[in-house]
Amino acid sequence: MYLCHPTTYNIGKVDKRSYFGLLLIGVAMVLVLMWQTNSQKKVEPQKQQYEQQHVAAQDAAMDSVAEVMENTEIMVVESRQDSLSPLFPSLYGTEQNVTLDNGLVSISISNKGAAPVKAVLAGYNDQQGQPVCLFDRDEISLNFKFDGKNVNIQSRELYFQPLDVTANSVTMRLLTNGYGYMDFMYELLPESYMLNLDIKAVGMSDFFSTNTETLAIEWIQNLRQQEKGFDFEQRYTELTYKRSDKSKAKLLGTPMPNRKSKALLTNARKTTVEEPVDWVAFKNQFFSCIMISNSTFESDAKLYGQSYSQGKGYLKKLMMQSQSRFDAAGSEPSLFQFYIGPNDYKLLKENSRLSRSENKIRLNRVINLGWPVVREVNRFLLIPLFNLLSHWGLNMGIVILLMTIIVKLLVMPAQVKSYMSSAKMRALKPYADQIAAQYPKQEDAMKKQQETMAMYSKYGVSPMGGCLPALVQMPVWMAFFFFVPNAIELRQQSFLWATDLTGFDDILSWNTNIPLVGNHLSIFCVLFCLTNIINTIYSMQQQQTAPGQEDSMKMMKWMMYIMPIIFFFSFNNYSSGLCYYYFISGLVSIITMIWLRRSTDEKKILAKLEADYAAGRNDSSKSKKVTGMMARLEALQKEQERLQQQQQRK
Repeated sequence: MYLCHPTTYNIGKVDKRSYFGLLLIGVAMVLVLMWQTNSQKKVEPQKQQYEQQHVAAQDAAMDSVAEVMENTEIMVVESRQDSLSPLFPSLYGTEQNVTLDNGLVSISISNKGAAPVKAVLAGYNDQQGQPVCLFDRDEISLNFKFDGKNVNIQSRELYFQPLDVTANSVTMRLLTNGYGYMDFMYELLPESYMLNLDIKAVGMSDFFSTNTETLAIEWIQNLRQQEKGFDFEQRYTELTYKRSDKSKAKLLGTPMPNRKSKALLTNARKTTVEEPVDWVAFKNQFFSCIMISNSTFESDAKLYGQSYSQGKGYLKKLMMQSQSRFDAAGSEPSLFQFYIGPNDYKLLKENSRLSRSENKIRLNRVINLGWPVVREVNRFLLIPLFNLLSHWGLNMGIVILLMTIIVKLLVMPAQVKSYMSSAKMRALKPYADQIAAQYPKQEDAMKKQQETMAMYSKYGVSPMGGCLPALVQMPVWMAFFFFVPNAIELRQQSFLWATDLTGFDDILSWNTNIPLVGNHLSIFCVLFCLTNIINTIYSMQQQQTAPGQEDSMKMMKWMMYIMPIIFFFSFNNYSSGLCYYYFISGLVSIITMIWLRRSTDEKKILAKLEADYAAGRNDSSKSKKVTGMMARLEALQKEQERLQQQQQRK
């Protein structure tokens, strides 16, 4: 698993820098895990103030979708008492659904509210072996609001008339009492997951005021638990949105629920997006419902998110309130689109091309591939490599194995360079010991360092050469961390004892929940941690510590031994495919380390360094000027010595 290659055997402070770099990498990984597990755990004072002042006002919308629909029904009954209402023809009716199906996705549109009420994906199964259902009638509420002169329209309260019904399209018409009508025209595009919605008012100029230019949207959804690992899937269930002026999608972090709380929903989170937004996504780990406004959602869109506690079948409740352009005169329809489908990077890119928006909507950005450098590694290396290997029809475990080997070969030059730099440092160890023997006193530590650096410079060896080249591996290691849990191709794919490479392998499980471990033991996580320990032990056995550095290196060794234990408690609940990759990566690193160790002779390296030094000394044409990192290190040490001497004079 090492990013800074485990064969970095620098001596003295060089070793300390190398392993300190590795330690920082491990700490960074732990911080990422803690961030994903406890994201936004601390509630800001402003948020607490908001919850105290505004949560009560949002109870009808945020408590549950079922409650929202119950409240809506009461409002409709009250409205029916006024038979002279302009909306009287649409107050009565019997709810019925029209199902649109293109072979990839089946979407039911209800005449009550003229909104999608059920979505089923073909080709993807849930944990019971049935086609994945993203939402059903009581799990979603989509409401369009229009301000009229005398009465406002709320679509979810009214009954529409289905017209022009085909296998892929339907027009839902809202009739009025002498004020024209309004059409909600749905079309499910063939061979795609895109559902078009055109909203157009016809002959309703007298219904709306002259300053009506927008319609309001309220969208609420309970996101189902689709995978077996509740905690892990909940981490990747998010409300994501893309601002029109940015190419990158942003995330509304919804904190994990308080495990000690008995409340169904805890830790509400809300934000207001000041800029116009192209789309808003309610995203599960592997499936998304994305709403796109082709004229953008206007500024000040309000986004809400709450996390469920385990046991109710839902992960999070997400909500969006916004506005978009609306032509009350009916000259131009308001255009919307819905992507209701899998979080497949390639499919998301293909469906983005079906957008009617002038902006580049980039639906594939709904998948979090990591920070900028890590994301580019995923886009241009791991995803193309994965697609190439998976097209061969191989088992996904074999695909991950081949990817690991290929990536290791690509970074091999950096590993070899790192190892050779370390080997040169070990070859010069006798000279470093001689310098240490000349300056045994503590007050001569600065002089000892200067002499040691001068010796390294004389032989053309950089103390930083052991770790820096190996850091090239860090983006790749991190890229896999984001890639594997988001790869829908690995979903429900088995390998060895793991039944699903995107979830934890729980061949060893029990009923009692053990703190920090849970109710199962992931074998791939155990193997991953064992390779870490073997790597650490092997590296420490080869470690050579310069005089005076024994205490600091003991602390560093303990930290290196503790790191695999931290990884065990962090990764036991993670994707088995990710732990499998890190296990294979660590195993390959051990094999590479052993091979490099046995294929190098430090006596020959020292002889070559002596020969190169002699050749350079006899060649007067070669410059002896020290440059680069060595020059900066020497300058820093000279400045430290000057300050130390100045302090002694005082």
